[in-house]
Amino acid sequence: MRNSMSALKNAQDLGVFGSECDVNETSDGFLVVVHGPHHGTYDIQNTDFLTLRKQTLENGEVLPLLEEYLAMAERKPQVKLIIEIKSHDTAEREDRVVKKILSAVKKHKLEKSVEYIAFHSHVCDELVAKAPKGTQVAYLNGDYSPAYCKSLGYTGIDYHYGVMQKNPQWIAEAKKLGMTVNVWTVNDEEGMKWCIEQGVDYITTDMPQVAKKLLK
Repeated sequence: MRNSMSALKNAQDLGVFGSECDVNETSDGFLVVVHGPHHGTYDIQNTDFLTLRKQTLENGEVLPLLEEYLAMAERKPQVKLIIEIKSHDTAEREDRVVKKILSAVKKHKLEKSVEYIAFHSHVCDELVAKAPKGTQVAYLNGDYSPAYCKSLGYTGIDYHYGVMQKNPQWIAEAKKLGMTVNVWTVNDEEGMKWCIEQGVDYITTDMPQVAKKLLK
């Protein structure tokens, strides 16, 4: 299951480039890893951690704290952790979340093993301003050209498969600018082959075994 401790372990065992996770802040200030803005019927950002922790994930595991996820990431730092910082309701809250995540990553000595992605440009801007020099920051929303992303200090674009199909010229443009290109979420062979033929750098998929086979 996505964003679970077992998902990270499976990614480490497979030896993929990286494993993506979503990070939200609970109403009482805990950073949790969970796919999307909800956990069951709860809105994560407006619910306290203990309430969320009582409801297990679909695979029976508990909702992991970012600290627990980072501790697992330490075991195989060569497998990158791609942290998606979810959009929050105010700029001030997003600033706080970015600061807390950067501090936690530094505490676990994973600054060279973590890359960041976000849909909200304010989050990306904060990362560019506050993260160590050389930190990889990619924009997710799909509405900025590579040149504009480059002007903001972002190191890559990370766009939906449909967006990239409509704008295939962005792949060459980004690479010419020295930026990385990731495409999400591609779960069929035809889509993976298209991405490979276009020369993208990374493919986000729930089927890493298939992607690895095609890449061979």
